[in-house]
Amino acid sequence: MTEDVRAAARRMYAAFNAHDHAAAAEIFTADFYSHPLATTGSESVTRAWQRFHEAFPDAQVVVEDLIVEGDTVAVRTSVHGIPGQEPPTMLEIFRVRDGRVAELWGLSSLRRDP
Repeated sequence: MTEDVRAAARRMYAAFNAHDHAAAAEIFTADFYSHPLATTGSESVTRAWQRFHEAFPDAQVVVEDLIVEGDTVAVRTSVHGIPGQEPPTMLEIFRVRDGRVAELWGLSSLRRDP
């Protein structure tokens, strides 16, 4: 199970970095819930990734640490390609169900200027 959970995390970051927004339908469960965004469904991920890539087309997430415990993954990443900032750090915890990301919590140091 640990390797399936780890593989789901790696698929998610690889798809994000490749701007493969359509992959969200295969990576996230239909009832996926994002606690930071208060959104549901894989289509909400597609929209969030599209908006992020429109704002930061060169953004790349680099996994710094990835820890798996049961069906849960904790990940520390840095986000490169954000103009005018040191690479922001993200901390994400997500739960995997049947090989897909089902629920996510996260914090980011990304500055969003008004």
